[in-house]
Amino acid sequence: MNRRSLLLSATAAAAFPLTACAGTPQPNTLTAAEKSAGWKLLFNGTDTTGWRKFKGGTPGWVIEDGALALKAAGGGDIVTEEEFGAFELVYDWKISPNGNSGVMYFVREVPDTDRPYQTGPEMQVLDNAGHSDGKIPSHTAGALYDLIVPPSDASKPVGEWNSARVLFNNNHIEHWLNGVKTADTSYGDDAWKAMVAKSKFAAMPHFAEVATGRICLQDHGDPVWYRNIKIRKP
Repeated sequence: MNRRSLLLSATAAAAFPLTACAGTPQPNTLTAAEKSAGWKLLFNGTDTTGWRKFKGGTPGWVIEDGALALKAAGGGDIVTEEEFGAFELVYDWKISPNGNSGVMYFVREVPDTDRPYQTGPEMQVLDNAGHSDGKIPSHTAGALYDLIVPPSDASKPVGEWNSARVLFNNNHIEHWLNGVKTADTSYGDDAWKAMVAKSKFAAMPHFAEVATGRICLQDHGDPVWYRNIKIRKP
């Protein structure tokens, strides 16, 4: 490999953190290259600093083996204290048998809403084989929930870590699961509005209303684990 190729490889590694991949030895840390590329941790691996319940309150999630874990229903949907516009988000997730969860973005706490999905699009987290939503293509793991169907099942079996990536920039959304692009769409334009109009979100006037908001981890009542949650501005 020549010098130019080595430099390009190093740049790519900083842009998409190796520590975001499943099975890496040092979860919830940033390398010098990642820090230089503008990445920041949203979960420090030891407590829930930077997170709170949707609409306020202490998160009912726990720390387990370096993961932010929901062990039982009632932990609550949790959101970041910080809001984000253009972003690149990476994280690992692991789901329980027959489990369901999701990661939402652009979540806002408007007075006439009581659930994060009423404002924020979602990248689905699911046991495709065990949960009934696995039979609905636009509800499977990696999907832009109820809007875009993944081209294939890129998820790993229950109990294994999955590596996910969400990119929003220049009014464009991409979802990636284990290196496979599972959603690719414009945001906020006529094509987006037409897609939303055919979904369950058509009845939710604040859904995807703006291009900024909080990141949310969903409590769908099933055990789920998250780690290596990192974000940067593209």
